[in-house]
Amino acid sequence: MSEPKQKSEGERLAKRVATLQACSRAEAERLIEGGWVRVDGVIADDPARRVSDEAVEVDAKGLGETLTPLTLLWHKPAGVALAEGQPLAGLVQPEGLLRPWHVKHLRCASPMPAACSGLAVFAQSPGVQRKLHEDALLLEHEWMLDLAGAVPAAKLEALEQEVDRLAPGPRTPYLKLSVSSRSDERTRLRLALKAYAPERLPSWLAQACLKPQALQRMRLGRVALGQVQAGEWRLLGLHERF
Repeated sequence: MSEPKQKSEGERLAKRVATLQACSRAEAERLIEGGWVRVDGVIADDPARRVSDEAVEVDAKGLGETLTPLTLLWHKPAGVALAEGQPLAGLVQPEGLLRPWHVKHLRCASPMPAACSGLAVFAQSPGVQRKLHEDALLLEHEWMLDLAGAVPAAKLEALEQEVDRLAPGPRTPYLKLSVSSRSDERTRLRLALKAYAPERLPSWLAQACLKPQALQRMRLGRVALGQVQAGEWRLLGLHERF
């Protein structure tokens, strides 16, 4: 007959905070997930963590604060692939208005292959997630491409003729291609696309013998990346709509 399992030492952090603040367990969990609780001087955002004799401190700034869902725009660097629904955790650090609770629950609503960089959207609101998912084929995506050398017009025409290769289904993608700048050293192209599969962009370019030095999404619908640097983020403004 096996011996009964011993209870883990200490008590749940949420219970300790509730006792310290004379508040409900739900309020204690909100304080912890919001990043306003420290254990031995280090932020602890897991209400289920067990503590015994550690020093637990609650930041008074969190008292009365409300955690509201956010939509975050991240400048994804090249080399990181993003899948639909992928969490933001591990990609950015919480700071300011972006609390640990947000980082834990924000999900990617704009998949992008590793070879690309630029605007990526992470949303908590089911409405925003649904909008970007259901209207994915209707939203216009603006991409900027940096190509080495002066790209001849024939190669650009080949791209337009092979636009069907970008289609995720039977619908022919919309493509508007224009040369932003051209020199002997570099050609910069602007692509405006609808009804396409972002993961097919690199292979579509490769089939036209074009290897971009940079392939960056600058805009999604009516929302632009702005001056956000690679690896940095900003919150969607109240006036912005996709």
